[in-house]
Amino acid sequence: MGKDREPISEAADNDRELYEIANWYERTLLDRVAVSVYNGLRFVSRAVVILLSILLLLTLVALGGLGLLLDRPIVTVLVFFSVAPAFGLAAYVWYADPTTSEPLWLLLATFLLGLLFANFAAVINSLTQPLFVWIPIVGLSLYFYLVVAPIEEFVKLLAVRLYAFNSNSFDSVIDGAVYGAFAGLGFATIENALYVSRGLQTALQGSAGGEIPVLGIVAGTAAVRALAGPGHVIYSAFAGYYLGLAKFNPEDAGPIIVKGLLIAALIHGTYNSLSTVVPNALVAGLSLPPALATLAFIIGYVALFSYLLYRKIVRYQAVYETVGATTQTGDRQL
Repeated sequence: MGKDREPISEAADNDRELYEIANWYERTLLDRVAVSVYNGLRFVSRAVVILLSILLLLTLVALGGLGLLLDRPIVTVLVFFSVAPAFGLAAYVWYADPTTSEPLWLLLATFLLGLLFANFAAVINSLTQPLFVWIPIVGLSLYFYLVVAPIEEFVKLLAVRLYAFNSNSFDSVIDGAVYGAFAGLGFATIENALYVSRGLQTALQGSAGGEIPVLGIVAGTAAVRALAGPGHVIYSAFAGYYLGLAKFNPEDAGPIIVKGLLIAALIHGTYNSLSTVVPNALVAGLSLPPALATLAFIIGYVALFSYLLYRKIVRYQAVYETVGATTQTGDRQL
């Protein structure tokens, strides 16, 4: 492993002036201009990303069916119902953090960024899907593993990295899991809204039985999404945990972040790939009704990885208590 300091810095007396020889700090007017330009470019780039994601969201509202939710308040209620389990899981991760509690405004900001950045994933998924549909047998799984899962996990992690990661409130490894969970909650919220709105569109086009049958179909879609939605919280909580680990191990930050993304993408891609195969096997092997087979798979898969996430959090809690770690601000704050 190489030295952390430049050779001159390592050997020189601490009193020796090494400005622009082996180190650098703000000293001249040009230095201050450079810092201001850098901070401005960073702010503008973040603003452009956020504004573009808002534009994509508005496009989905106008063209993607989300506008239907605004006309039918009861359907909007069903969307909130579908997100409730994911919210409960994210709230658990927040509560289980043994360090100082993360401020609600920062959790909300991360949630909103997760919601907005989901639109980037939607665009990329749509553009790349035709590249895989022609591949027999394994095409869909390749699409899930190589595009859908890594892209969706990346944009959720970006929602954490763009803002919360730089906050002083992000002061422990487990904070990454907390913010990752809320980015996943934002992603699940917009995804569930899209599924429900598309279900509503399909029901309206195919139903001649009036409003009640339409709502029944939409309620069924919302119920399935209520069980599947926590998956996004789980995946991004895992990736976020490793982002937190990377923050406090900067010398190995890159590989650590990649490991977290690989774990999240593997769990995510496997869920997508098995979500049809396993229910079909349950129908064929156990003669279960298709709807029950689907629900059994979703519940089992989410339960398994919820438990593994729980184990990871409990392990952190145990070591935190064993070593007698203390936080800077003490009690939980809202």
